[in-house]
Amino acid sequence: MSLFTLRGGLSRPQSIALGIAGLILFFLAWWGLAEFYSEQKPIIEGYETRLPSAFADDDSLAVHIDLDSLARADSAAFANAKVFEKVYPLLPPPQRVFTSYPGLIQKDELLKNTWRSVWLNIQGYFWAVLISIPLGFLIGLLPLFRGLFSKQVDALRYLPLTALTGVFIIWFGIEDQMKIAFLAFGIIVYLLPVVVQRIDEVQDVYLQTVYTLGAKNWQTIKSVYIPAVMSKLMDDIRVLTAISWTYIIIAELLNRKGGIGSLIYLKARQGKLEGMFAALIVIILIGFLQDRIFSYFDKRLFPHKHLKSVREGLKETEYGILALLGTVLLLILQSEFVPSLSGIFATLAPVLIVTSIIIILYGEFKLFQSKTQ
Repeated sequence: MSLFTLRGGLSRPQSIALGIAGLILFFLAWWGLAEFYSEQKPIIEGYETRLPSAFADDDSLAVHIDLDSLARADSAAFANAKVFEKVYPLLPPPQRVFTSYPGLIQKDELLKNTWRSVWLNIQGYFWAVLISIPLGFLIGLLPLFRGLFSKQVDALRYLPLTALTGVFIIWFGIEDQMKIAFLAFGIIVYLLPVVVQRIDEVQDVYLQTVYTLGAKNWQTIKSVYIPAVMSKLMDDIRVLTAISWTYIIIAELLNRKGGIGSLIYLKARQGKLEGMFAALIVIILIGFLQDRIFSYFDKRLFPHKHLKSVREGLKETEYGILALLGTVLLLILQSEFVPSLSGIFATLAPVLIVTSIIIILYGEFKLFQSKTQ
């Protein structure tokens, strides 16, 4: 098949080869731009880079500096400089970005800050899903609530969320509770209208079938609406993970107490672009990993979208995934409503998580066996 066929497919070897080639071209373009915008900076002994006010121990002291004399001295020193170093004021090259990781890990606690942001993100996402799905079903299924609130739900998408940070500080304070609420609200304004839309997209043929069988309202919701909506909603949730990382950067700039967003802001203020880009790459990798996890959950929780027949092991993987998600949900609810039980949950949660993973692996083993038979 020609590589220029409209909407043509790629074989697996072609996909791998082109993916590697594209990655190489990307890094070459990155390196070329960094070198193009690089500058030669003269190395001058005794050159003072601080602002004049920094010479004083107390800004209230009247320290008079002859700026013209300093400028003339610096100009002469620059003109006579014989030693230079290459600097990258606009874009650091790839090698500098990747070599900055040891310092970020040791001095800036990159792993700790990353985990803090991931946990905030997970909490905000869980609260958004817990609120959006029930409200979306109420508005999408019942004409009373659709008439009352559908217009308001659609209007929420036009809110400038960054302008609401002050409101969230007033409502929830300045600690992590405010950041989680801000993240959750930032996802809800997009997820809630999507839930209503997915309900409208349920095909009438399924509804007519269950009505013919004499199903009542709750049976129709359970057997038709929930499976149909949730199977499509998983793809929407995957897409919205990118939005959640955008808002977490904003949230962490308020009352900075760690987090990868706060670290990025700090590195940018310090002019350490290589550290800032390194942290951004971490976010991209986390986002890619989140996407793969959601894709895996979609395949195992809704196998009818990907498999033509039921296989052994699907139930085990489904139970393991639900147990894992349930454990995370319990941790979030416990930290919010019963913080006094944090010690018990801190001991119990790892056991539940490990057990869930073992169940998932057992299910995957049975699936692998069913494929080979």
